[in-house]
Amino acid sequence: MRGHGGNLGRLAAAVGCPEVAIRDFSANINPLGPPEYLWHIMARHLPDIVNYPEPDAAALTRKIAESLQLLPEQIVSGNGTSELLFTALRCVDCVRAVLPVPAYIDYARACAQAGVPVHPFALASDADFQPDVQQLSQDIRPGDLVILGQPNNPTGRLIPRQDLLALADEHPDVVFLVDEAFAGFVEDYTTVACARENIIVLCSLTKLFAVPGLRLGFLAASADFCTTLRGQLPPWAVNSLAQAAGQAVVSDVAFIEESCQRVACNRQWLTNELARFSMLKPVASTANFLLIELLDSSSASQLAEHLLRRFHMAIRVCDNYQGLNDHFFRIAVRTQEENEQLIEALEEVLLPGKTSRKKMTGKKAPALMFLGTGSDVGKSVLVAGLCRVLLQDGIRVAPFKAQNMSLNSYVTRDGGEMGRAQVVQAQACRLDPDVRMNPILLKPNSDVGSQVIVHGRPVGNMRVKEYVRYKEQAWQEVCSAYNELATEFDCILLEGAGSPGEVNLKAHDIVNMRMAAFAKAPALLVGDIDRGGVYASFVGHVEVMAPWERDLLAGFVVNRFRGDASLLGDAHDFLQKRTGKQVLGVVPFIHDLDLPQEDSVSFKTGIYDSARPSGEYVEIALIDLPHISNFTDFDALLAEPDVHLRIVRKVSELGSPDCVLLPGSKNVVADLAYLADTGLDRQINRLAEKHCEIVGICGGFQLLGR
Repeated sequence: MRGHGGNLGRLAAAVGCPEVAIRDFSANINPLGPPEYLWHIMARHLPDIVNYPEPDAAALTRKIAESLQLLPEQIVSGNGTSELLFTALRCVDCVRAVLPVPAYIDYARACAQAGVPVHPFALASDADFQPDVQQLSQDIRPGDLVILGQPNNPTGRLIPRQDLLALADEHPDVVFLVDEAFAGFVEDYTTVACARENIIVLCSLTKLFAVPGLRLGFLAASADFCTTLRGQLPPWAVNSLAQAAGQAVVSDVAFIEESCQRVACNRQWLTNELARFSMLKPVASTANFLLIELLDSSSASQLAEHLLRRFHMAIRVCDNYQGLNDHFFRIAVRTQEENEQLIEALEEVLLPGKTSRKKMTGKKAPALMFLGTGSDVGKSVLVAGLCRVLLQDGIRVAPFKAQNMSLNSYVTRDGGEMGRAQVVQAQACRLDPDVRMNPILLKPNSDVGSQVIVHGRPVGNMRVKEYVRYKEQAWQEVCSAYNELATEFDCILLEGAGSPGEVNLKAHDIVNMRMAAFAKAPALLVGDIDRGGVYASFVGHVEVMAPWERDLLAGFVVNRFRGDASLLGDAHDFLQKRTGKQVLGVVPFIHDLDLPQEDSVSFKTGIYDSARPSGEYVEIALIDLPHISNFTDFDALLAEPDVHLRIVRKVSELGSPDCVLLPGSKNVVADLAYLADTGLDRQINRLAEKHCEIVGICGGFQLLGR
């Protein structure tokens, strides 16, 4: 791509694909994306767009000055550094502009618009374009304006801070305009903002905080120059949302440090991988991009065309930079996954016939994730149904749920425990249940703790905080189990747990969106329309999703609908306009599935209350214990036409049944206390004296002891 990078509309139009399909290495934006909290800041301040913003962005300017330990009078906030650059050139009193080249192309353009002649200072390619400060010092003269990128774009090279300050001291009659647009990606960088009277600093916030669409930057200089500059800028230059975003991010040191570390690591990996290509020479960079020279007769523009048309990848051809030609191109340092994809694409284009990284590492099975707006919305049944459909189509498919919480477990042939939902799904695939399909099973034994089952075997009882600390180890087990299954089957259908929108759980998630990202699985969000509020729940979930989570979300599934689905059209149109995601299916309400339930949610909602038979029958009262387990033991009773099964939670509901059933319990002591506190124990004893059958199963049998 020539000109500025990041023109997704033009790139997509050139190859006939949607903009989201373009992997853009032409624009140098933070690969971490914006800080996650920024989306909430934007949502909170969206109502502000009905009012004018602060004319001079005074609050934002004070925040920036505070972060730099400067005075607000030394800062000018602007609508991106491009606006500030072009305006500053009209305010600087200079004879000519000395411009080390290659350099950002808008430096020369801004000089031309301001009527300032440009004197190029060539950077030597055989020195990796590192500026020769001594030579530059000899080249400049009083009245000059020297424009420097710190680091330089497109080379990524940097003048040491002490050398730059010494240069400014040596030439007090020269103005140095230092562009620190990418300085935030340089480890241990210290700004030169207001370090000398003859230094003007430009700083872009859009690149470091990944918000180029907001347009936000600032200039730091002497108070006198800033006053002159403000006089040339229009009022309301920075919009309300950009001002709110700037105030939130400008002093986020933790995010900046994480960005530096991630970029440095990914840049080093890219540099090492590019070294395997004999025809490529990357320039050593301190920034979040690499300038690369093609050493053979290849053309960078032809390479860019191949990458765009075959792989929908955009790189920045650098033939319009002074001092470069069509043998140079620039790539942004992006996420590790995207960087790997770029290397694989370069291998296919530049090293045809050689074994690629992709072939060496193998390929995991494609996957699809079912998430829910809550528990018991039908995820498990939909996964089981699609498993059977794919099996019937000749696809070897397996189910997977990273973590399940259930007392209703299943024991496999080799004695391992796993969730019953994955057992049903395995049966739908005509597979023997395998604990790898549900590597983590939590069996609650109190309100604040569970027995933890890993790969079918108990590893101990943990309270919530203990398990949170253990989760990273559990995550490794989850990844291992998934990778094994993904190499053995053609397709994996994943199920989430509860809701991916639980903000109190997202930081430690190993079963919902984090798992979808690991499996590279597009996700469907399932909602139960029968219980109401499904569309509000869909919107709410999207609102609390981070950008990477939204990218994984393929669409919505409306489950358990009774009636004519065409009546939902307006709601679906609204949902697409609000979220950008479509409803991909409406599933009708299906009665009496008679499938084993994986947890107690459906049990607690009354699914086990059977209708009273019309003729003679046996009445059985099933005691609902707080820690009930394996309640599917009683499924057979629901199928008996002459049995009336009732769920009992308090003494007034017990009545005079023919039989009282005490189910399994994961916490016998606590459930015994519950029976005593409610008075159920005394009433059950009275029924026993009247020759009512009292039956205990497993933990329930222990409750009958003395």
